[in-house]
Amino acid sequence: MRTAALYTSVGSLVLSALAVAPAAAWERPADAETRGTAIAAARAGAAGIGFGPCPEKEMLPDSLKCGTVKVPLDYAEPDGRQLELTVSRTPATGPARDRQGALVYNPGGPGASSVTFPMAGELPEWKGIAGAYDLVGYAPRGVNGSSAPLSCQDPAAFTKGPTDAPTHPTAEYKEARVARAKAYARGCAEHAGETLRHYTSLNNARDLDVLRAALGEERLTFMGASYGTYFGALYATLFPSHVRRMVFDSVVDPDPEKIWYRSNMDQSLAFETRWEDFRRWVAEHDDVYRLGTTPESVQRHYDEVRAELAVEPAGGKVGPGQLHAAFLGAGYYDDYWAMRATALSEYVRGNPEPLVAQAAPRAVAAKDSENAQAVYTAVECNDASWPEDFAVWDRDHTDLARLAPFETWDNAFTNLPCAFWPAPRQRPLDVRVGWGELPPVLILAAERDAASPYQGALELRKRLPGSSLVTERDAGTHGVGGAGNPCVDDHLRRYLLTGRVPGRGADCAARPEPNAVSLD
Repeated sequence: MRTAALYTSVGSLVLSALAVAPAAAWERPADAETRGTAIAAARAGAAGIGFGPCPEKEMLPDSLKCGTVKVPLDYAEPDGRQLELTVSRTPATGPARDRQGALVYNPGGPGASSVTFPMAGELPEWKGIAGAYDLVGYAPRGVNGSSAPLSCQDPAAFTKGPTDAPTHPTAEYKEARVARAKAYARGCAEHAGETLRHYTSLNNARDLDVLRAALGEERLTFMGASYGTYFGALYATLFPSHVRRMVFDSVVDPDPEKIWYRSNMDQSLAFETRWEDFRRWVAEHDDVYRLGTTPESVQRHYDEVRAELAVEPAGGKVGPGQLHAAFLGAGYYDDYWAMRATALSEYVRGNPEPLVAQAAPRAVAAKDSENAQAVYTAVECNDASWPEDFAVWDRDHTDLARLAPFETWDNAFTNLPCAFWPAPRQRPLDVRVGWGELPPVLILAAERDAASPYQGALELRKRLPGSSLVTERDAGTHGVGGAGNPCVDDHLRRYLLTGRVPGRGADCAARPEPNAVSLD
């Protein structure tokens, strides 16, 4: 793999994350949460979900029906405060004799909702699955659509542009970001109060079991993507006898030593390779984009644009921070490549409009974006220990940025509130089951995925005996199941409809790279 050199290099970093602060000792006996989950699940099973028209604010088609399920804020106190999670569903479209129950989906985050997921049943790749399953989406705890959405700051301030995004920040800039991270962490505590500690991956897994019961399912059929694979793996560890079938698409490395500080550094390293993939593709299409015939030439144009935006933001709103956020999307999804290349090419030639259209903050999305970031931060900060001394962050990320400058510091500053987090931390659960405890599960991964590096899929396969890994070779798009690769989609469909997996795994060729298109 072309990632080998970078991944070998990072091994030379002396990650002082070994010195992270210990998890705070607010731990109660695990059996308290276990009993609480059983009580909540039994209650939800008896109540069921009354599906009806979806809330108008969700703007969903009439074919989707919605309801709510109640989950305890604190599973050690199942009779205490309850949260309501919005659940959406479309019934299976096939004959009753072919119905296999509900398929619950989570797209990741933390902080993402899947209430629109049942609409996937209209897509060709999903029609066969939709014939056999009720397709179910939901808004996890804290996410807009639940009864207690999290917020850490004014949404307008969160999405305000332009902002800076230095690849190698100065000491002065770092000091300003430390102050901003402290203020953000305080804002989370002020908005959420004592509830803040309860937004965790373990509670997301427990909520999933309550949802299973409310849907009337004795055993769960679940598909999680990205972060959804992590709390899905926690679910498999906590409730192996409740699993019917599980699909893990684009896997977060479940190694407790990686959650979450080190996994974010692994991610930053992997994005450097994906950024090179994008620049190579643009260079190969110099006849369309005219940004040079080498990745280095494309990089020079990008750097020049970033420097210009720092002086004169495009449209008054697109600075280096917005530029970076837009082009980070090209690291996630090949489908963004042509759009982003066009925006860069047009800007270089004096037309900023495509870049403004793609990168400017959208006021209409401010509330949802701020909420998603609040949930992301709360879950990752609560889940595990983080270094509490910025000197540790500075040393680790300065070293890493020499190898992987594209995403390293932006990722670090996104997570920096965890250094100053006011709520107690947990110790990550060791994801693991014994032979025969779990039915066969299916793992899907793209070999060059940066958001969820491939090593995570290999690690999960080791920890879940009997699991099968389908790899999209030499591909990097994040999220491969039901996304148009016929080979991957055949394995996904076969597994969900029959339970069969391809032994220890199978390889699929990558989808073709996107076509180069421009405004001309």
